[in-house]
Amino acid sequence: MAINDPVIAAQTPAADFTIEQRWSQYTDDEHAVWQKLYEQQVKILADRAVPEFYTGLEALNLNDGGIPDFDKINKPLFDLTGWKVISVPHLIPDDIFFDHLANRRFPAGRFIRSRDQLDYLQEPDIFHDVFGHVPLLTQPVFANYMEAYGKGGLRALNYDCLKNLARLYWYTVEFGLMNTKDGMKIYGAGIVSSRTESLFSLDDPSPNRIHFDLERIMQTDYRIDDFQQVYFAINSFEELLDATYKDFGPIYEFMSQSDKMYAVDQILPKDKVYHTGTQSYASAGGRFAKAS
Repeated sequence: MAINDPVIAAQTPAADFTIEQRWSQYTDDEHAVWQKLYEQQVKILADRAVPEFYTGLEALNLNDGGIPDFDKINKPLFDLTGWKVISVPHLIPDDIFFDHLANRRFPAGRFIRSRDQLDYLQEPDIFHDVFGHVPLLTQPVFANYMEAYGKGGLRALNYDCLKNLARLYWYTVEFGLMNTKDGMKIYGAGIVSSRTESLFSLDDPSPNRIHFDLERIMQTDYRIDDFQQVYFAINSFEELLDATYKDFGPIYEFMSQSDKMYAVDQILPKDKVYHTGTQSYASAGGRFAKAS
């Protein structure tokens, strides 16, 4: 996707791919797009997301004046967990991404989607990155998980296991669910920033919903262009952190020698299954189904 942003085009990224956000150069229409997306998502989410997400929204005041100014939100974020948001022009190389996470820097795209892409955008923009990801970085346990993931990624570079680690990120940070005392809730950024998947992930009978299993997830395929056919649920962020803090060496060693991969709709005998999906949405062609 070509990003038509003159502010990005006018800058040469640093060696770590960072650029200046230049918040003052966002247009009124770009701020209005953020505000529309924000109001839409907060209304749709209602109480669908984990409580920690709403706590983070409030702590960072992400509804203050359109697109957030990183200089403003970084102060409360750093005070809470030592993280900060940095601006990047587009998707960045894996090693650079992992290094930023390992040092508590979250890379966020500068650009915001156009009005004709409000419901679906394949490349993450500032709304996905900041509204979706950053609120949970105010929570110490999740913030520790993200740092551990970055460090694990740097190590994975030596084992040819990036595809396995990418699956872990996908099914937790992007599309994770959590069991709470009030039922299953959303914490993944790819869901909370999506109007349609916020509903699909919890309500639709089509996808499987299975309990989190680290090695199983790292061997499970995923969809990048449509709703997920399986979601994995954790019981707490502590469970996620505990799984990540173990020595990944033996896991990487095994993964590097194994070509085993589970299909997106596959259920294994060992799985703890919360819901066996009909897979009707995917079977009908999903987003690409021809209109009748």
